[in-house]
Amino acid sequence: MLFVAPKEVVLIERLMRENGEFSKVKQAHSQLAKQLEELERKSFLTPQDEVEIKIIKKKKLALKDEMEKILIQYR
Repeated sequence: MLFVAPKEVVLIERLMRENGEFSKVKQAHSQLAKQLEELERKSFLTPQDEVEIKIIKKKKLALKDEMEKILIQYR
C-alpha cells in the first residue's frame, strides 16, 4: 500500500463525491484490486491465473493513470 499525503486524501475524497468520472474509475480500480488479492491468495496458480493476474495489473495501472490525470487537473 502506498502512502498518500493527507492533502491528497482530502482531494480524493472530494473528487469521489463531486466528480462522477473519478468516482467510477476509482471504484473500478478498487474492484480490480480485490480480484487481484483473491487470485494472489491462492496457494497454487494455474497458468490461466497467472495470465489473469497480468491482465488485472495492466488494467489497474491504466485506471491509476486515469485517476492521476484527473487529480492533476484539481491540484
